[in-house]
Amino acid sequence: MPINDEKEEDDLWEEFKKTKSPVLRDKFIRQYMPLVKYVAGKVAVGLPASVEFDDLVGYGQFGLLDAINKYDPAKGVKFKTYAVTRIRGAIFDELRQIDWVPRSVRQKSREIEDAIVSLESRLGRTATDSEIAGSLNMSEDEYHRTVMKVSGTSVLSLNDVWYAGDDNDNMSIGNNIESPSSLNPDVIAEREEIKKVIAQAISELPEKEKMVIVLYYHEDLTFKEIGEVLEVSESRISQLHTKANLRLRAKLTNLRKGII
Repeated sequence: MPINDEKEEDDLWEEFKKTKSPVLRDKFIRQYMPLVKYVAGKVAVGLPASVEFDDLVGYGQFGLLDAINKYDPAKGVKFKTYAVTRIRGAIFDELRQIDWVPRSVRQKSREIEDAIVSLESRLGRTATDSEIAGSLNMSEDEYHRTVMKVSGTSVLSLNDVWYAGDDNDNMSIGNNIESPSSLNPDVIAEREEIKKVIAQAISELPEKEKMVIVLYYHEDLTFKEIGEVLEVSESRISQLHTKANLRLRAKLTNLRKGII
């Protein structure tokens, strides 16, 4: 039977937290499997046809299981909000491992990101498209076409734009939502500082790119829905999303040097 109301669900979470009942775990899995398919569908936008939708759903199921096992209702975060973060994270973790992006495309993405890092470090402000294109010895039109080619490499959740420590010590928004009580005050302070840095980096994006990031990750709209809001094509939204993510990674690379 589906879970019918919020109070019933809250009671079931409290029971599951105490008992870790397999029966309740299965109930939550059935209740939230549509959420896995929804997130997988959003991630699939911009990925090549070689990446199967069913595979994305499979990767997302691991994230759902992780979310169910780790969710703490006492923290005041709705499970759906928490689960979306975990599901996305699991999908992108797997995509990174299988490395489905052609080497030439990944290299071009790094070149753009490096150019933004260098420019913004030198200029002390957000670089314009024409400045980025110039530093890459491209026309602005060539730059925009290249951005579209690398769009798959920047289909990232906001979980994925910050790394603290080595590759096995990734820090993400998801980690901060979980906020383990065992963290010592120094680690908690560092995580709070990183949240501020991420917020600052987003606030410094060009207005349309910032809007795409907010609507896609915070309001959970699809590219098509965002295009309708901004009255532009879906491909234009994909381009803005890609540029925003490349800028974010570059900004966080520069900002990180000042806080770690």
